[in-house]
Amino acid sequence: MRVFGIRIGVSPMWFLFLFLLIFGLSGYYGDVYPDDDGKAFALAVAASLLFPASILLHELGHALAARRNGIEVGGIELWLLGGLARMQAARTPGAEFMVAVAGPLVSLGLVILGVVLGATVLDWNDFRAGAELELRQNMGATEAVLGYVTGINLFVFLFNLIPGLPLDGGRMALAVAWWRTGDRARATRMAATLGRFVAYGLSAFAAYLVIRYNEAFYAIWLLFIAFFIAQSAKAEEVWSQRVSSQLDGLRVSDVMDPEPVAVNNAVKLDRALDEFFWRYRAPWFPVTDNLGHLVGLVTLESVEKVPEALRPGSTVDEVMARDPQSLKVAVDEPLESLLAAEGLHRMGALYAVDGEGVLRGVVTLEQVRRALRPPASVVDTTA
Repeated sequence: MRVFGIRIGVSPMWFLFLFLLIFGLSGYYGDVYPDDDGKAFALAVAASLLFPASILLHELGHALAARRNGIEVGGIELWLLGGLARMQAARTPGAEFMVAVAGPLVSLGLVILGVVLGATVLDWNDFRAGAELELRQNMGATEAVLGYVTGINLFVFLFNLIPGLPLDGGRMALAVAWWRTGDRARATRMAATLGRFVAYGLSAFAAYLVIRYNEAFYAIWLLFIAFFIAQSAKAEEVWSQRVSSQLDGLRVSDVMDPEPVAVNNAVKLDRALDEFFWRYRAPWFPVTDNLGHLVGLVTLESVEKVPEALRPGSTVDEVMARDPQSLKVAVDEPLESLLAAEGLHRMGALYAVDGEGVLRGVVTLEQVRRALRPPASVVDTTA
């Protein structure tokens, strides 16, 4: 689905998470309502759905903050360990910090809202019991669910403030280090190192749970999270070094094809079919006006929807999609900024325009991938 125009996806692993959460909460609510299994299961399902809904709001906070800072958002995906907002890299430390802090602020807002409701219109003792997963039998159903969701959002808020990649606190630390050093790659290495220490700490705590309390289930879950954090931190560091070394100084103009095939907006639809779609076998083309400005996008589907008898008298201007902002990129844009561009991954190409909006070239996903490939090694064959 799309929320505020942002694509929302769900990983297959998310359904495993949902199943485990319903299973676990069914046991808890079953103890709270021992004489009503149906009610216990219904509350477990409600609480299990509200948790990822709050995670989605958390990620939307990141995404909307990114938009406010001029960062293109590729989408949001819910998966086993929460959510992930895919977006372009921030261009300034300030933008990096604002995007990172937006998610925790949303979670904090949900906590405050829940506490206010619990302290005013609900039974506070039942609400607090639900937040702490206390076995308080026959507590109010609303308090049981809202208390749990508030408690879990408090955990999400506090956990994400831990200063280590890939957590939000790690991104805030990255932004501060970037601001102080002026070097994003160095700041990423520092934040990634903090992320590894976080993973070590979680692993040590997992061992403590097993030794002190024999809590194998929670220990395994913590070890899984620690492994994910360690691997993600390492991947962020490696990716940053690779991008920094290979894309440093590269602009869209350095890799684009300077002779893109474009259709004039005054071309008749029958000519567009014969001279462009049938000739080049492409599903869509950019549309320009007489001065070369990029004004839209025309697809084979939109042309074929027009009855054949009307095509000689109809122009591309009448069927094109106007102002395709998601497919535009400035010719002097850093190539690194395209890595999370939704249009590039969805359509396979972006059209480069100059400051006046004139179409100057096309950059494809393959061209960006080629720029990221390590240079071929040279083998010395001399004797």
